[in-house]
Amino acid sequence: MITTERLNLVPMGAQHLDGLAAMNADPAVMEHFPDVMTRAQSAAQLDRMQAHWAAHQMGLFALISSQTGAFLGFTGLTHPGYETPFTPCVEVGWRLHPAAWGKGLAHEAATACLDWGFGALDLHEIVSFTARANTRSIRLMQRLHMQTDQTEDFEHPMLEIGHRLSWHVLYRLDRARFQACR
Repeated sequence: MITTERLNLVPMGAQHLDGLAAMNADPAVMEHFPDVMTRAQSAAQLDRMQAHWAAHQMGLFALISSQTGAFLGFTGLTHPGYETPFTPCVEVGWRLHPAAWGKGLAHEAATACLDWGFGALDLHEIVSFTARANTRSIRLMQRLHMQTDQTEDFEHPMLEIGHRLSWHVLYRLDRARFQACR
């Protein structure tokens, strides 16, 4: 578990399925994904999250409000399960319930995960990526001091070529930059 000022980050577990399924079924949350997810799809996603933890001793954390105990979303470090020009890599990612948007919680949680990754896990680089249209996540990557190079933009291999979300931006952060910007 990782604790921040307002959050408890705990590995995703079965107790988080209701919150995950509700979040994944919300069209606003899933705007920059191909579609909303059914409860069964969210359960399968949770199974993959737990398998990642078991295989790598890292993964996605449930974000739990330290004040209310509410499930607010997830953030964490994962290995993408597909090939891209920049894999293998470790990605920091997030998805939050709309009630948690605009409060700096994604930044707080992602910073804690980056600190964990560069500290306890001794990683040298962490990446993040999103669809070009996802300006909220891009702004967060920039606030995290991640850097992009447009020549590394890529078509996501899990989407059809020409899909409205296929082109993604890649942001990178190395340990030295993370430590220098703290």
